[in-house]
Amino acid sequence: MAPPFVARLPVVGVMGSHEQPWAGYAGPLGAHLAGRGVHLLTGGGAGAMAAVAEAFCSAPGRQGVSIGILPADPDPEKGFAARKGYPSPWVEVAIVTPLGTFRGADDDLITRNHVNILTADAVVALPGAIGTHNEIRLARRFGKKIVLFGPAAEFAAYAGALPVTAALAEVIAFLDAVIER
Repeated sequence: MAPPFVARLPVVGVMGSHEQPWAGYAGPLGAHLAGRGVHLLTGGGAGAMAAVAEAFCSAPGRQGVSIGILPADPDPEKGFAARKGYPSPWVEVAIVTPLGTFRGADDDLITRNHVNILTADAVVALPGAIGTHNEIRLARRFGKKIVLFGPAAEFAAYAGALPVTAALAEVIAFLDAVIER
C-alpha cells in the first residue's frame, strides 16, 4: 500500500556569512519562512546560516524542516564526517558532502555550493564573503530566482544586475512571485 500523498514543500536556500549573523535580516527572514510553509536550506554553519535557521526552528507551527548541506573532512571510520563546527544546533536534516568548500579560485570547481543552489527553488542571499558570492554567481548561472537581502553596500557588485533590498517586505514580495503556493 502506498503512503498517503504529502505535498512537496518548496525549498528556499538562504546563503550568507559564516562569520556575521546579520541577525536584523536573518531573524525576521527565518521567522517569515517558517510561517510560509517551506523548507529552509543553508550551508549548515555559523553566522547568518545559524541565525536564519534558529529563527526558522523557533517559530511555532512551522511545516518545513531546516536542512544543512555540510562540508566534510576525511574520517578513518566513517569515510567522511562533518567538518568541525558543523552543523549548527538548528540543522534538522544534515547532509554531509565530501565536495570541497569554495576557496575563491574557480566557479567551475564543483563544491557544496552547487548543491545549495541547485537544490533551492528560490535563493535569498544575505551578506557574506567569497563563498556567498560564489553562490550568487551560481544562482545566476543556473537561472535560479535570487534576491539579495541586506545593505546595498554589501551587494554593490550586483547593482542593476540582481534585485537588492534591505526591506523584508520586498523579499516577501519576491518569494510570492517566484514560489508556487
